[in-house]
Amino acid sequence: MEALGSREVYANAWMTVREDRIRRTDGTTGVYGVIDKPDYALVVPLDGERVHLVEQHRYPLGMRRWEFPQGTAPDRADSDPLELAARELREETGLRAGRMVELGTLDVAPGMSSQRGRVFLATDLVEGEPEREAEEQDMRTAWFARGEFEAMIARGEITDAQTVAAYTLLLLHEHAQPPT
Repeated sequence: MEALGSREVYANAWMTVREDRIRRTDGTTGVYGVIDKPDYALVVPLDGERVHLVEQHRYPLGMRRWEFPQGTAPDRADSDPLELAARELREETGLRAGRMVELGTLDVAPGMSSQRGRVFLATDLVEGEPEREAEEQDMRTAWFARGEFEAMIARGEITDAQTVAAYTLLLLHEHAQPPT
């Protein structure tokens, strides 16, 4: 596909929406709508056999959801992924990680959005006070045993695609580690 032109149709502090005129490989033309959001960081806080989750109201869904801490830099700014991950962990949970390991990259919705995410495993955790943003005032946090976390996914209580995919990256990371 070839882009013939682009126009921004909407923008706010978190995203822009653009409409691109395109030419397909067969020569026909069309329009493609794209949501541009900055890349995000997602953190899997792991303490032995426990994971730390945040729960917040997700306005587009109209419900509260449990998920791993995740977010973007303010005002659509670019940010170093490791620094962003540490900031999101601290802001949302109050946790500070002694060790962060990158597990992989996720594409949120590649059919309509340019946003990508970097997933980090956080260990050697120290508890502190959260430093939440205004939109996160109603956020709750809790530790869950991994078995309960997996059961919550199976019961449809955790449906955040990035959280489920990040857990898969954690499992693959663990399977690739040599036995101790």
